[in-house]
Amino acid sequence: MSLKATDQPIDTSTAAGKAFSDMLSVFAEFETNLRKERQAEGISKAKANGVYKGRKKSIKVEAIAELKAQGMGASAIAKTLGIWRANVYRVLGTADGQPGPCSSPFAFHTMVTPS
Repeated sequence: MSLKATDQPIDTSTAAGKAFSDMLSVFAEFETNLRKERQAEGISKAKANGVYKGRKKSIKVEAIAELKAQGMGASAIAKTLGIWRANVYRVLGTADGQPGPCSSPFAFHTMVTPS
């Protein structure tokens, strides 16, 4: 498969066109890496100044445990607290309420559901 631009002298069916295309991708990746480095430096400086603290925890582990002890199911707990059911399962699946090895809400196969 080849690309031939009508407005630009780019034709990837030729060696020069392929080289030009490769150079564009190299510079694009270089720019992306520079942005990531600058962002990381900015975050480090902000953390050092005490400005960057991240998002506050919105899930109350104690409230989930209390409602579960009252006999409420995961769906009812989630509705009561206004959180996703997957978050309830994640909290109930760990002893201390801290996320386990896989804290992604999309990794349902790693969650332990209460019985």
